[in-house]
Amino acid sequence: MCGRFSQAQIAELDREVFELLSVPRLEPRYNIAPTQDAAVVRVGGTREREMVPLRWGLIPAWAKDPTIGNRMINARAETLAEKPAFRDAFAERRCLVPADGFYEWEKLRDRKQPHYIRVGGGQVFAFAGLWERWWDRASGERRETFTIVTTEPNALLEPIHNRMPVIIAPESYGRWLDPENRDPESLADLLVPYPPERMSAYPVSTYVNKPDNEGPECVQPVDRQEDLL
Repeated sequence: MCGRFSQAQIAELDREVFELLSVPRLEPRYNIAPTQDAAVVRVGGTREREMVPLRWGLIPAWAKDPTIGNRMINARAETLAEKPAFRDAFAERRCLVPADGFYEWEKLRDRKQPHYIRVGGGQVFAFAGLWERWWDRASGERRETFTIVTTEPNALLEPIHNRMPVIIAPESYGRWLDPENRDPESLADLLVPYPPERMSAYPVSTYVNKPDNEGPECVQPVDRQEDLL
């Protein structure tokens, strides 16, 4: 799964790579957790790409209780076209979730060791995401939310966790975001583990375990036997 990630370099995001006309002023985030807002790239109503803050944890349009989103932070790539919670969003509302790293927790004998995983030398990349609109007709409350698509782990992630987020290569951003493409089979080749040789991972402190903790301390490397706390 993917339960925590960072957007620490969001202010330096390459507008040309993501084909954005503008990038809103955003503060660096080192420890984004479920139910929090994060920056997401999608195709807007004018058919131009836009970056908007959406809440992490997808609430299906048909949901009666919005707290269902707390359990919808990830969507399995293998069942996107079948699951009622994600089927419509997969067909019509795909998005990119910019990130410069994410966290996974390795189960050891007596504890869980957090690891920070990056692409290349730590540049901004993008998760495959889905987004949805939810509207409570009784109260008038409206929310826009997103989820991160996951797949089987590659050789780097396998010793740490049994799932990993789907990472979309820049040359495939357009194909993933294309609102005219409603054919799941045409996107299947994107929903695969990212090449392990293009990624790196290192242990970090359990400081990151608490969602309220922010700052560069979250991504500071530590020895497996050490802990900043």
